[in-house]
Amino acid sequence: MEGKSRRKVYVVNKSNHDFSNAEMYGKLIYCSEGRLNRYSTNDMARKFSDAMRNSGPDDYILPCSLSVANLIAAVVFAIKHKTLNLLLFKPSTGEYIERNHRF
Repeated sequence: MEGKSRRKVYVVNKSNHDFSNAEMYGKLIYCSEGRLNRYSTNDMARKFSDAMRNSGPDDYILPCSLSVANLIAAVVFAIKHKTLNLLLFKPSTGEYIERNHRF
């Protein structure tokens, strides 16, 4: 996983969850923190675009918040890179799994 350590993992929202197992995939970067207003979608788009300004096509999105926030984060990443790399938490094992999509 040497190459993965240089990647970044964009966590949609910093909450009380323990994301430390995701660190094996790259440096954790939080796109937002705390409560989000589900109706402030323009604010989310600006916040996520800013958080991902230095992202690369091999980085990940870790969905973990409101559905609308996860949608916006994924779209921001996909438009920027023509790809979407998801890091999904699997509760049954406590591990993360990768899902990659090219557009």
